Amino acid sequence: MRNKRRKRRFRRTDDEALDPIAAVANLFDFSLVFAVALMVALVTRYGMSEILSQEDFSMIKNPGKDNMEIITKKGDKVEKYRADSNEEAGGSKGKKIGTAYQLDNGEIIYIPD
Repeated sequence: MRNKRRKRRFRRTDDEALDPIAAVANLFDFSLVFAVALMVALVTRYGMSEILSQEDFSMIKNPGKDNMEIITKKGDKVEKYRADSNEEAGGSKGKKIGTAYQLDNGEIIYIPD
């Protein structure tokens, strides 16, 4: 009779204790929190917080190199243009041949490379 009392005393009646899926749900919640924290860390690390704002912007990656990219955001639309891609340039490729400067009086000066 004594053994029966011990078994009754240590028997769990909670539904959560008997549910084997409860641990998986906790892991899923943890993975969501980890993914959001990782995205926030990457955005702040690479200085791309402009993408999350409501302002329009343009960003140039690798300026003056062959793999230069121009990323523009207007409203909710984000467009990416690669300098080496020929689909938007009418099928032709080009190269940088100089630099143009606009002075305060509106005059433009071109300096070939």
